Amino acid sequence: MSETSSPRDDDKRQDDTPQAPLIEHLIELRSRLMRSVIAIGVIFLALYAFSNDIYTFVADPLMALLPEGSQMIATEVASPFLAPFKLTLVVAVFVAIPFVLHQIWAFVAPGLYENEKVLAVPLLVSSVALFYGGAAFAYYVVFPLLFDFFVHTGPQNVAVMTDINQYLNFVLKLFFAFGVAFEIPIATFLLIWTGATSVESLSKKRPYVVLGCFVIGMLMTPPDVISQSLLAVPMWLLYEIGILFGRLVRRRRATDGDDTPDDAA
Repeated sequence: MSETSSPRDDDKRQDDTPQAPLIEHLIELRSRLMRSVIAIGVIFLALYAFSNDIYTFVADPLMALLPEGSQMIATEVASPFLAPFKLTLVVAVFVAIPFVLHQIWAFVAPGLYENEKVLAVPLLVSSVALFYGGAAFAYYVVFPLLFDFFVHTGPQNVAVMTDINQYLNFVLKLFFAFGVAFEIPIATFLLIWTGATSVESLSKKRPYVVLGCFVIGMLMTPPDVISQSLLAVPMWLLYEIGILFGRLVRRRRATDGDDTPDDAA
């Protein structure tokens, strides 16, 4: 005699079926996040002994331009501890970015098509390299020019004595701004590759993009023309690089489209 099930049991069985994969994905996501947090914590613990040296390295572009005998100051009681601590934590996250992106890739990759996987790996590597390149550009190019302008434009009877916490907030803001700005080629390429826009449309919007770059430079940098220009001009150049790669992708697609009928014939 066959066993019969009630409608209530069937509804319960149907409700339970789609929930299992979601729970598995959430468990895997938690595992990936925990690995990322542990990696950041391990790197932080390894770097914490050198926190003062790291802060000294970040402060070198300003200290090299200050008059002889000048030094930075701490206007808050906890600043001598919190400023290097905060910077070391940021550096730990900065160093762990490749591992964190690898964890994100391992979580997302099973749901991608083969052609998307082939494209995703170079994009992830390029994104990390461009972000590091933006931070390096800010440290080695922007900081010396910017601090030289600030130090030598003040009144002669004003001694420059920067607070270590305020300086840290200032440079972290610039590091983030230039790191994100250097991701423009990736964003432009993805817009063209996914078909959200075209090369011709982006080319026609070039004047608005240039204006937008200077507006973003005004919002994300200190209120001076030099820092705004040092961010806006690279953003515009990177936008042009993204359009160039978009043209190459379109040309390759056109070539593949032309080759298909010949192969079929």
